[in-house]
Amino acid sequence: QVQLVESGGGLVQAGGSLRLSCAASTRTFSRYTMGWFRQAPGKERELIAAVSWSGDSTYYRDSVKGRFTISRDNAKNTVYLQMNSLKPEDAAIYYCAADRPPDGTRWYRISANHYDYWGQGTQVTVSS
Repeated sequence: QVQLVESGGGLVQAGGSLRLSCAASTRTFSRYTMGWFRQAPGKERELIAAVSWSGDSTYYRDSVKGRFTISRDNAKNTVYLQMNSLKPEDAAIYYCAADRPPDGTRWYRISANHYDYWGQGTQVTVSS
């Protein structure tokens, strides 16, 4: 079992920044692709960023490219999401999740259905 706990959400003005953290309680953290998802009211949960087990590879949804940065520290079992230049449309509940794609497949997967472990979510509110 992998337990994930997010922190760092809150209220910020448009143009501001937040840093989300996700701490994992597992010795096998470095085996997982880690993703950050978000879900706004009435919308589907969407993958916005992912980082490979080593941290060498990253993926970003087009809407956050150049503004958000995902990183991980395997020694601390923690993944981060630095969010800059926040916009009102970034407001959502943000979730971190862990996935282990099968060998021979792409290192990250888009669908939330593939992620086995989830945090409880942290609210991000952006005022205009």
